[in-house]
Amino acid sequence: MHDGQDLSDSAIPEAHKRPKGIYMLPNMITLAALFGGFYAVVMAMNDRYDLATVGVFVAMVLDSLDGRVARLTNTQSAFGEQMDSLSDMVSFGAAPALIAYEWALRDLGRWGWIAAFVYCACAALRLARFNVNTAVVDKRYFQGLPSPAAAALVAGFIWLMTEAKVDPTSLTWAMFALTLYAGLTMVTNVPFYSFKDLSLKKSVPFASIVLVALGIAVINIDPPTVLFGLFVLYGLSGYAVYIWRKAKGKPVSVISTSTDEPDERGLHD
Repeated sequence: MHDGQDLSDSAIPEAHKRPKGIYMLPNMITLAALFGGFYAVVMAMNDRYDLATVGVFVAMVLDSLDGRVARLTNTQSAFGEQMDSLSDMVSFGAAPALIAYEWALRDLGRWGWIAAFVYCACAALRLARFNVNTAVVDKRYFQGLPSPAAAALVAGFIWLMTEAKVDPTSLTWAMFALTLYAGLTMVTNVPFYSFKDLSLKKSVPFASIVLVALGIAVINIDPPTVLFGLFVLYGLSGYAVYIWRKAKGKPVSVISTSTDEPDERGLHD
């Protein structure tokens, strides 16, 4: 420990010892997110790409909740962190790669599975780097594209094209390029805004709630188009921030000079 205190079982007062076991609520949400990724793979194997991509987006929503629920209910745990990271690897690493391969990359032969593997490997590397760099990265930014956003780029494109009834064989190289872009951007040092400095516990103007309602209404007009468009903008935003900081002579690294641990530890991507 940082303060050098003896925290063995004999040194901890009985009243302050945490009970053994795991916390149900946040881990049930994480398991539900894991099911979303598993469901996406199964649906892709059955050529139901509309349902497969929806499974990835549902996993994204649940993944954004488990860490916040754990903090709000004071049920954070090392087990929960590891469970969340493993769930992310399935839902945002393996699932999008397999869906992309089944949908279009298969037709490229060796190049297709190479692109899918590069994406999957980059997701694993990105999650591992996030876990070890949590204490030193500026919490306002992600170091590289977060894995849920990368998954949304891949799955969102497939969802949009499936809804438009576009033949996947005409989009093999487009899928190849997008898969590589999403994968490689995850392992860059490009800063992507994390939105972690927006607190749900703080009061906000009434207009903010109205804007949220309008945003939900806009998404419901055409979910595949709106969601894919939003994640394309986010997927490019990091490079825009990088170029702007370079032009202004500002540091582009998101590695913080402070070693204070960010408040969002335990919320993976």
